[in-house]
Amino acid sequence: MILHPETKKALAPFVLPGLIAGPVLIVGLYLFLTSIPGGLARVIIFCGALIIFAALNAAYLVWLERKVCAHIQCRIGPKEVGPFGLIQPLVDGIKLMSKQLLLPKGIDPFLFKVAPLLVLVPAVMSFVTIPFGEHLAARNINIGLLMIFAFASVNVLGLLLGGWGSANKYAVISAARAVSQNVAYEIPMLIIVITMIMVTGTMNLNEIVMQQSGWFGNWYIFRFTASPLMPVAFLIFFVCSLAETNRAPFDLGEAESELIAGFHTEYSGMGFGVFFMGEYANIVIGCSLATILFLGGWQSPVGIASGWWWFLLKLYTLIFCVMWVRWTYPRTTLWGLLNLSWKILIPITLFNLLLTGAMLKIWPH
Repeated sequence: MILHPETKKALAPFVLPGLIAGPVLIVGLYLFLTSIPGGLARVIIFCGALIIFAALNAAYLVWLERKVCAHIQCRIGPKEVGPFGLIQPLVDGIKLMSKQLLLPKGIDPFLFKVAPLLVLVPAVMSFVTIPFGEHLAARNINIGLLMIFAFASVNVLGLLLGGWGSANKYAVISAARAVSQNVAYEIPMLIIVITMIMVTGTMNLNEIVMQQSGWFGNWYIFRFTASPLMPVAFLIFFVCSLAETNRAPFDLGEAESELIAGFHTEYSGMGFGVFFMGEYANIVIGCSLATILFLGGWQSPVGIASGWWWFLLKLYTLIFCVMWVRWTYPRTTLWGLLNLSWKILIPITLFNLLLTGAMLKIWPH
């Protein structure tokens, strides 16, 4: 497919520097990594790979979301910039990086600048303990599940500081909504996680996946001997993941009809882009946890040919469902959103916790 003339114009200044700088960076990185101890080199490689993975996910999940949205609404979506519009995310990234980060008058400069990092960095750090395969994880940590939720708690602080530091009343209202929403939906999500820890007896994500080996009947979503409400627990965990990442129909923090763009209204350039990278990284983390806790992780549903490809297939199927929900259901109201958590989800998860404890006492594993 022939590139659009505007695409050629946007990419032209970067072709020659890229051809020169690419090989130089690769050779320099190779020489650097071969000159340091193996353990440290492994950490550096994994950190670099995780950052690249988070950036590419953010870029191409935006492309996928625009395609999913377009097909659901009987439109076409990106198609001009590269084959099927695949170069569109790169051009958008270049555009964001070339824009100036404006600092409006009356803001708190430190809070304004640090807020996007408090959203993105904890999300990237959470990838460290996620096992994409049996031996494909940056670190196999015994308390990996606890570590992810510890980092996830910082995300709320980033949203709050982004709104407060902007000195914009709409951004502050949006930040308050985001905090109340995150607090409300973290409770049922954590109760589900406590239930899963009771069932599995561990917080090590690798061990949780290994306990689900064999056919798909061993996945915890179908482990009715632990609790007959396991499918309900999975559904509640998925709903809470939508709310935790401010996705529709739970995107009350970004209600453009009332609050413009929400807590990041005053952000431009990569300040705006970093918020979205953090959002899509958190979507990947939420769907990864759902895959690990309930769907067997990298385990094959038929007991053979298990591997990282099964993890990615399950992961991106759930991400597609996240996008499907966003472009299918309308935005709910704030009181409806909070009532769903406090009056419905929390009582159900507490009942499931007690039921699971009773069943484990009667039929211990």
